[in-house]
Amino acid sequence: RTVWADWYGEVERSLDKLLADCDQVVVGGLSMGGGLALRLAADRRPRDVAGLVLVNPAVGTSRKDVLALPVLKHVVPSLPGIANDIKKPGVTEHGYPRTPLRAAHAMMVAWKVIRADLPKVTAPLLMFRSAEDHVVDPSSGRLILSRVSSRDVTERILENSYHVATLDNDAPAIFEESAAFVRRVTGP
Repeated sequence: RTVWADWYGEVERSLDKLLADCDQVVVGGLSMGGGLALRLAADRRPRDVAGLVLVNPAVGTSRKDVLALPVLKHVVPSLPGIANDIKKPGVTEHGYPRTPLRAAHAMMVAWKVIRADLPKVTAPLLMFRSAEDHVVDPSSGRLILSRVSSRDVTERILENSYHVATLDNDAPAIFEESAAFVRRVTGP
């Protein structure tokens, strides 16, 4: 049984390990990992996070059924997993078969904190967002772009991938653009 602060604590520890060995760190995240990356950039000194690369980041949803999570998590332990939202034929994400509702509720609690901290994000930001994502609501991306204080912001819409875009048709473009972004924000 973990809460979102446990997940975030692991992200912070990982950043600290990287900073012990690296002059600059660019933080990336997919889905909830993108939300945690945003929180890290908001929470740490600007020099700790040289840039952010986010893929279909989750910071909220317009779905009304999540409002039942605080109660439902005590009645139903889990629901079918949400893995494999991939457009590319023959590609499989090795996700969990079930989604624990306590974890889903913890994520919902994290969203409130992350959204409140978005104006503190000043790091350069590269965000990839799938035009068709069956997991993360498009409102997440719009909210991030409207609230961060970063001056260097690039959004790329992925026309040929679903949620797990890093395993999907647009993956090569994500990797190429991310590498170019890292070179640019960490360059001499």
